[in-house]
Amino acid sequence: MISGLALPIILVVVSLFVLMAFETGETIHDRDALSDLRRSPEPTVQEAIKLRQQLETLAGKTAQLAAEGDEGAKTVVDQMKRQGIALNLPKQ
Repeated sequence: MISGLALPIILVVVSLFVLMAFETGETIHDRDALSDLRRSPEPTVQEAIKLRQQLETLAGKTAQLAAEGDEGAKTVVDQMKRQGIALNLPKQ
């Protein structure tokens, strides 16, 4: 038969085991959630990089046209300079 002290000790040990199992499960869930959050902005960042490259190409070609004498492109480059934005010739 179980003595008077053995039953409370068994209950404490089982309770600690259940608590540790629960905490481990929560930690694994939280880790997965953080991993998902870290990956979620990646497509947006890739789209932003692509858009910036397209904008730099457009700005470079506009600056090149202005350097070659196109009046419309010169107007655009002058307006951008007034706003503090420099359009550089594309690197070759």
